Amino acid sequence: MSTTTSPNILKNARIAVLGYGSQGRAHALNLRDSGLDVVVGLRPGGPTWKRAEADGFAVVEPANAVRGADLVAVLTPDMVQPALYKEAIEPNIKPGAALLFAHGFNVHFKQITSRADIDVVLVAPKGPGALVRSEYERGRGVPALFAVHQDVSGHAEAKAKGYADGIGGGRALLIETDFKEETETDLFGEQAVLCGGASELVIAGFETLVEAGYQPEIAYYEVMHELKLIVDLFYEGGLTKMLQFVSETAQYGDYVSGPRIIDAGTKARMKEVLNDIQDGTFARNWTAEYAAGLPNYKRLKQADLDHPIEQVGAKLRARMPWLQPAPTEAAKAPLKKVS
Repeated sequence: MSTTTSPNILKNARIAVLGYGSQGRAHALNLRDSGLDVVVGLRPGGPTWKRAEADGFAVVEPANAVRGADLVAVLTPDMVQPALYKEAIEPNIKPGAALLFAHGFNVHFKQITSRADIDVVLVAPKGPGALVRSEYERGRGVPALFAVHQDVSGHAEAKAKGYADGIGGGRALLIETDFKEETETDLFGEQAVLCGGASELVIAGFETLVEAGYQPEIAYYEVMHELKLIVDLFYEGGLTKMLQFVSETAQYGDYVSGPRIIDAGTKARMKEVLNDIQDGTFARNWTAEYAAGLPNYKRLKQADLDHPIEQVGAKLRARMPWLQPAPTEAAKAPLKKVS
């Protein structure tokens, strides 16, 4: 682990940022504000082209952005990266240049096999793009992971650290890893805890209360709405701060009931999820699902969107003005009990 303050090896380099979503925009703006030369590569007519131009960037098609670039940052969604590499990057990236990813999925699972004459590195900020940008603007930074997969130039690590410095990560903390560790831990966190685990826990809690005869509105507040209060305490100070700020009754319930919900069986199933990630099963299934047009993905997503917790939640959130910039018609309407 380290912070860096040394001269940036990229100070005279041309950096091509491919993609201008949450991370892409934050990276491009921070790199430019760090005095680095940035060009943005996007699909013609795409929704972010005008936004990047409005931010003052030279915007060109990806292949043109890659030509002549000393470092190419791939910040597009995982599933479009293999085609982007084949069509725009592989034929145009110059020997000795660096190819940078913010997530190791495609390299680790061999969806992308990079040319042998380029550096391949990873820089993954541990925060969303909006935070990467806002912390940079405050003169701070978001900690970042960095890794080297292929070092042809002999300077791949310095390039990764230089890029991390350029987006503000070097102001905070840089943690060295490898593509395998970053990819597998990231996927596991999403599936077992942050997205899959948390959402299923909330839905199960909501259904348990409603099936027992309690009002859906109250169930929503208890298992969905108030979760933010606990997560914020975790985020700010870990288990220590959470236990400091909840009641003794809540603490005792934590100690005696938490292990009844999340038990050895849960951990065993988490290990099964991790095994599927490690042996490539998840990657193969996700790649095949994407290639098939996402039929299961769309069905499962719609089931979540149609769940009663979302119907109740939409009406309750409309009564929370702090979540909305202006009152909505839903907020003005009488609240009807949801059965």
